Amino acid sequence: MATASLPEMRTVVETAALVRDRQVSAVEVLEATLAAIDARNAPMNAFVHLDADGARRAARDLDSRIAAGETVGSLAGVPFGVKDLDDCADMPTTRGSRWYQGQPPVTHDALHVARLRAAGAIPVGKTATPEFGSWAYTASPALGVTRNPWDPTRTPGGSSGGSSSAVSAGMVPFATASDGGGSTRTPAGFTGLVGLKASFGRIPDAIADRYAQTAVVGGLTTTVRDAARLLDVMAGPHNRDRISLPAPDVVYEDAIDVLDVRGLRVMWSTDLGDAPVVDPEVVSLTRDAAGALVDAAGLQWVERSVSFPGHIDVWSKLGALERWINRADGLWPARADDLDPGVRRGFEASEHLPVRKVARVLTRRAEIEEGVAALFDTVDVICTPTAAVPAFEAEGPMPTTLLGRRVHAAAAVPFAMLANLYGSPAISVPAGVTAAGLPVGLHIMGPRHRDDVVLRLARVFEQARPWPRLAPLART
Repeated sequence: MATASLPEMRTVVETAALVRDRQVSAVEVLEATLAAIDARNAPMNAFVHLDADGARRAARDLDSRIAAGETVGSLAGVPFGVKDLDDCADMPTTRGSRWYQGQPPVTHDALHVARLRAAGAIPVGKTATPEFGSWAYTASPALGVTRNPWDPTRTPGGSSGGSSSAVSAGMVPFATASDGGGSTRTPAGFTGLVGLKASFGRIPDAIADRYAQTAVVGGLTTTVRDAARLLDVMAGPHNRDRISLPAPDVVYEDAIDVLDVRGLRVMWSTDLGDAPVVDPEVVSLTRDAAGALVDAAGLQWVERSVSFPGHIDVWSKLGALERWINRADGLWPARADDLDPGVRRGFEASEHLPVRKVARVLTRRAEIEEGVAALFDTVDVICTPTAAVPAFEAEGPMPTTLLGRRVHAAAAVPFAMLANLYGSPAISVPAGVTAAGLPVGLHIMGPRHRDDVVLRLARVFEQARPWPRLAPLART
């Protein structure tokens, strides 16, 4: 793949500063972005829809406003990809499903996409997702297989795999993502990126995961500062989201430099009581990374024995409620044959789920929440690997055998879900690269509403252990 003639993609913060200061035009940034997509997207299948004409109009308009002396936002001229679960005006939203292919473009932006656009960012297209965001890999009958720029035989994760592939390959400085059980953090870990899951409700979403109350929208970036800036733009209440949190009392981009985290109590776990197998190389890389974070930030190690058995099963069953509320009206079972076989099995298994069984799941969730709350009475931070394994095969399915042991289909990614069940912020940062050249993520989980803490710790680690921003194919 010939990419040497392309300049390396700048960060979000660098790009916006150059555009605002008129050192480079938004049109020039966009054309470089479109050239990178043209050169790199075909083998990755990261972007599944492009709106180059709309992006060019937006870039020209922004340049005209800057030339006229207008004040523009903190993301001025930054091109970005939009995950195909998120609405973006004048683009289709397929949700990775043949159920929605061929629909006309939507007429509105999702709330977070609207805020990004208002800050000057320019959407260029939609990025791939598995059907309804169901898997930790990104492949579907509708959109095909999306690949990892570090190794195209491997997955870039899911369900935000199109976004992670696009950013890691140097096509765009950031892309939107969403995370109901690790769908931002797993792709970040598999592709060497920064993936923040904010506190539940921190970023408003008018079609939020209202009933399971696990999903959070956000973005994937190459640096912690970029992640903080995106959160500053997207955070804050909205009347269309009754569970959105009040405006934060902190500027996250400032907090990553000045928040005092010395003395915070941090614990390490490689199982959370529900991870039967973790790759030894993953353990070695991430445990070493956690130690480097503790040393650099002046944290305090504490030993805690934790056990949240069954939390993966609870998380998996909560998805059944969302499946029926949001997507099946008029389409099931009439168009069952159009579904990914695994998604279809999920509909079939939950079609006649008794209320008493749903209540049992909700009761177990409440018990897990109580347990996590009690744990955070004694620790401030929980560190784990982001995933139990490096990136697996791009085509899927989810591994059901790890190191010779039969496991739950979600056991390859067992660490992220606890933060979704509890609603706390968590972030994945690059911890290192395996002998096979695959990135591995360190997962940092903090107390509810302390997004500033996890971002500050991620920044301290980034300074102590800098990582390559992009996959090798995107570096010059």
